[in-house]
Amino acid sequence: MAYIDFISPLHKRTSRDYLARVNEFPKAEAAKLARQFGRDYWDGDRKVGYGGMRYDGRWRVVAENMVKHYGLKPGDRVLDVGCGKGFLLYEFTQACPGIEVAGLDISEYAIQNAKEEVRPFLRVGHANHLPWPAQTFDLVISITTLHNLQCFDLDQSLREIQRVSRRHKYVVVESYRNEEEKANLLYWQLTCESFYRPEAWEWWFQRTGYTGDWSFIYFE
Repeated sequence: MAYIDFISPLHKRTSRDYLARVNEFPKAEAAKLARQFGRDYWDGDRKVGYGGMRYDGRWRVVAENMVKHYGLKPGDRVLDVGCGKGFLLYEFTQACPGIEVAGLDISEYAIQNAKEEVRPFLRVGHANHLPWPAQTFDLVISITTLHNLQCFDLDQSLREIQRVSRRHKYVVVESYRNEEEKANLLYWQLTCESFYRPEAWEWWFQRTGYTGDWSFIYFE
């Protein structure tokens, strides 16, 4: 169990105007639309979500680094909890040909509009109930998903990730280290339900028996 950062270089490539986020469009209305996790969130206006999530290859380096770090090989199985449109899972198949992938997301829209090559391996569901037997996967990942859960679902979801993994696990969640980052997080987020400092996240990992790796997204 260790802190390993595969994600922040991508996160820091995006420029964010935190004050505009709360001033240019009613934040409560934006959050209501975003939490439907439908077209508005994925492919609508940037004010209420991603502003159009389209494949552009940016996740390839993340997949390559994970394959190398975790020693993945053809025939190994990878699960993405909160897979969205499956872009990262597709990159795993390119970084390690012969790898088997699976994904789960709460959004029917995301699954229906997922990358065609991996769409057959994705399903709609909730992280608090992963529909696979224990110790099915060599690597289970969850990237910027678990902070969208209330504490009772967060608890069960971490336990589920632990249960279905037979080897490696890696989660990424939003966090803050100071009041400025906390304010920025509150300004920017649309779907986040669990707001914790790093030490509180680590408490959650210990509480649920999660033994995998992790990293945090900060809004600096």
